[in-house]
Amino acid sequence: MAFPPRFLDELRHRISLAEIVGRRVKLVRRGREYTGLCPFHNEKTPSFSVVEEKGFYHCFGCSAHGDVIAFVMQTENLSFPEAVDQLARKAGLEVPKATPEERQRAERAATLQGALEAACAFFESQLRAPEGRAAREYLAGRGLDDAAIRRFRLGFAPDGREALKRALGGKFPEVLLLEAGLIHQSDDGRAPFDYFRNRVIFPIGDRGGRIIAFGGRVIGDGQPKYLNSPETPLFAKGRNLYGWAAARAAAARDNSAIVAEGYMDVIALHRAGFGTAVAPLGTALTETQIEELWRLAPEPILCFDGDAAGQRAAARALDRALPLLKPGHSLRFALLPAGEDPDTLIHRQGAAAMRAILDAAAPLAEMLWTIEKSAGPLRTPEQRAALRARLRARVRQVAERSVQQEYIKFFAERLSPPVDTRRFIPRPDRRAAGWRVASARRDRLRRSFLGSADWLGQEPIRAADPQSQLPAVEEVLLAYLLNHPFLLGEAAEELAQIDFPAVGKLDSLSRKILELHHRNPALDAETLKGHLNREGFGPAVERILSPRVLEFARFARAGADVEAVRSGWVDIKRRYEQQCLLTQIAEAERSLAVNTTEETLARLRHLQEMLYESQAKDDDASGDLG
Repeated sequence: MAFPPRFLDELRHRISLAEIVGRRVKLVRRGREYTGLCPFHNEKTPSFSVVEEKGFYHCFGCSAHGDVIAFVMQTENLSFPEAVDQLARKAGLEVPKATPEERQRAERAATLQGALEAACAFFESQLRAPEGRAAREYLAGRGLDDAAIRRFRLGFAPDGREALKRALGGKFPEVLLLEAGLIHQSDDGRAPFDYFRNRVIFPIGDRGGRIIAFGGRVIGDGQPKYLNSPETPLFAKGRNLYGWAAARAAAARDNSAIVAEGYMDVIALHRAGFGTAVAPLGTALTETQIEELWRLAPEPILCFDGDAAGQRAAARALDRALPLLKPGHSLRFALLPAGEDPDTLIHRQGAAAMRAILDAAAPLAEMLWTIEKSAGPLRTPEQRAALRARLRARVRQVAERSVQQEYIKFFAERLSPPVDTRRFIPRPDRRAAGWRVASARRDRLRRSFLGSADWLGQEPIRAADPQSQLPAVEEVLLAYLLNHPFLLGEAAEELAQIDFPAVGKLDSLSRKILELHHRNPALDAETLKGHLNREGFGPAVERILSPRVLEFARFARAGADVEAVRSGWVDIKRRYEQQCLLTQIAEAERSLAVNTTEETLARLRHLQEMLYESQAKDDDASGDLG
């Protein structure tokens, strides 16, 4: 629902952001702000800031940003309405109903939930009554004690046609019980009867833990063995998950998610310490459920049974997930021994065995490779070509372009024998001789990035020590900025777009430099280095400004002529762009090996032309192609 803007403003005004954040982050006051370690990524130096008077938080390390509502949503895995509702209760505000229709729907939902809660209490009482003896014996046989039964609110539905109907009839009208899925309309014209009969009852909650449906396991040999509530205004099988509320609370601390097949698997996992376990409700894992799982953790682990049915369920989940994949979000697959499920494995071998299987869970890409590779023999060229075709079709299912490219690279590295992509690449006719020279320059450029002294068009003071680790081009870029921060005024936007590697803290150092420049664009080199030393970047700065780097970048040194600095900066940026092009060309070659189409061929030729043009500029500047 939509909340009135004035209500949201009043809510933000009444709630202290620092108090809410302070429950999870140790904050230190610095002037008008609070600082602490960011709760959204691992860090040792505080980069997380809370500005109470302006009502927002910001992390200069991972760029997390938002108000008090956003913070509660992210840290407690709540939707926007749920976060607003929680904060409103804390602030003593009544959440307004935007329209009469929404108010009516909310009141109707509350009435349905009241009936479902009453039904849950009835089922719990029946489990403890004499009629529930067989159900109690069944649960005891599955290893559940009274504490577990109470924790998961397990119950029993008696065998009579109208036991629940009679118990609730005085409080709730028959039409409401029908709408809640608690009783069922008879096909032969007789009175409605109880939907669940002679079954162990597993209550199903929504994201907030409110009862919205039930699952029932028959006592004895009746059919169906498991039965879920029908679809209702509160319950949709493809949208909800068993164990949802408990898993969401645990995921806020653990940042993980485990998907099992059944109720007993989830209960066993929770009791063994795996509190983020959930299960779908009698259907294959849906797209909506996958998206919801990603709110719990970026790579949920699917832990289906080790039998053929469990493997088919895992394969169906993989099919559903492929079009949804996005950077940082995927699935992993825990492979259980044949005939085992999480419940039986934990009871026989203990939580440590379960942990070992979860820790060894295979990434989705590996699982897909295993499935397709085992689909048929690979003894002949035709059989290997069939594997390549199957993989190509699978990769095309991935909608997100960057993820698709990574899958192309992944499969290209595993296909054997590799395809020689050079046969697909005709030389540009208009520059046949020039292209051969450019190819030679490309090889030289590859070597130059490994340390030839003229890679910046500058002569070193002394020869490089062959035993030393040669600098990366990103290190030289940072050396220019540390000794000549005036460049930031001209290149801050370009710097923000460079993907610095995490190795050696280059990525965090570059972000800190940008942050300091944003705060004070007039920083000189010594002041900049002083700030960085105080922020814990002293070792990284010392490493970048060491002779190991500066001997390959004369104009990056302190005291160099301003125009020479600018000229060297332009040159190193061009070399960095050429390095990126080489990486893209390598990826395009692997893509062509898996997906030989006009599109992939055109992309490879376009990248090669771009590299040729960039190298031609070097030739024009130096007058030397050798």
